[in-house]
Amino acid sequence: MADRISEYRIPYNVPPFTGREVENMRIACEVNHKICGDGPFTKQCSEKLKELTHAPSVFLTTSCTHALEMATHLCELRPGDEVILPSFTFVSTADAVVLRGGVPVFVDVRPDTMNIDEKLIEDAVTDRTKAIFVVHYAGVGCEMDTIMDIAKRRGLFVLEDAAQGMMASYKGKMLGTIGDFGALSFHETKNYSMGEGGALLIRDGEYVEKAEILREKGTNRSKFFRGQIDKYTWEAFGSSYLPSELNAAYLLPQLEIADEINDRRRAIWHRYYEGLRDLRDAGRIELPFVPEGCVHNGHIFYLKTKDLTERTALIGHLKERGILAVFHYIPLHSSPAGLKYGRFHGEDRFTTAESERLLRLPLYYSLTDAEADEVISEIHAFYGAK
Repeated sequence: MADRISEYRIPYNVPPFTGREVENMRIACEVNHKICGDGPFTKQCSEKLKELTHAPSVFLTTSCTHALEMATHLCELRPGDEVILPSFTFVSTADAVVLRGGVPVFVDVRPDTMNIDEKLIEDAVTDRTKAIFVVHYAGVGCEMDTIMDIAKRRGLFVLEDAAQGMMASYKGKMLGTIGDFGALSFHETKNYSMGEGGALLIRDGEYVEKAEILREKGTNRSKFFRGQIDKYTWEAFGSSYLPSELNAAYLLPQLEIADEINDRRRAIWHRYYEGLRDLRDAGRIELPFVPEGCVHNGHIFYLKTKDLTERTALIGHLKERGILAVFHYIPLHSSPAGLKYGRFHGEDRFTTAESERLLRLPLYYSLTDAEADEVISEIHAFYGAK
């Protein structure tokens, strides 16, 4: 591997790279002469994603953020409509609601998975509730049977923010394919990357044509290129959610070895788990929990320290030794925008307290066993000195 542009010997993240990405980008430029959206590489990525996720319809997008925004458009979220979601998530989950004039209604998370607490959702439903937004934290599925039952009885859409969930599953179903809409991320930090990018997964065929029009700036251009109409025109509201062919050319080789990348990340995850199990058993730290029926994808390996002070000290200890470990989200409900646009329903028993203890360890496709062992050793050294 080329020298890393990082002050850390073991950075938190290194984007995946198979070695075939650059050649694909050359082909897009020199052979296909097609570098804008919806070219051959985009189509191949979409087909490969259908194969990997078993989703009926897949639309590659410029980001997971835009996939989430498309989903709120497709479920016709209107000003004043409420969407129930966790506060422990990235801002894009709530932004997609706010941009449509909706109201994010935050509920607490489960401390074991950091996912939305399914038992608190129904109490947050009002006559203005339009949808439930679930976030599969660290590639571990939410309790979808319960959530889908609530949605069915209450007539609500379910939108899955599966930004971290590619190749992970819940009771045999791939994350992002269970609800009405799912959104994947191919950001630099994800298991599979195109730099910036994402995908919208659609369960029901009735939304496919609407999604095509929305994604193509509100035009029926896709029909035109399929030869279904002799000219295309502006039909509805839309925007440009098409990623560049160059991004898709970069992503495709990773999707072609998706199982290999997934297996390697899971192996690192399990190496961390086994290497830190003794500290967990001694009550010094807590380790991730994966419920029965969930298959994770090794997206994040986190541990929980005693408190914020201890987490800060551990981060400092690792940094001094050239290892970058990082915390995660600041809960949205306590942020300036969260206070302005949304509200928290019920009691914040775990969201803030647990987020202040959570620390993510380096985890990426090219991380070596020796590097993972060094991280484990330094964590032991930290607790051995306490």
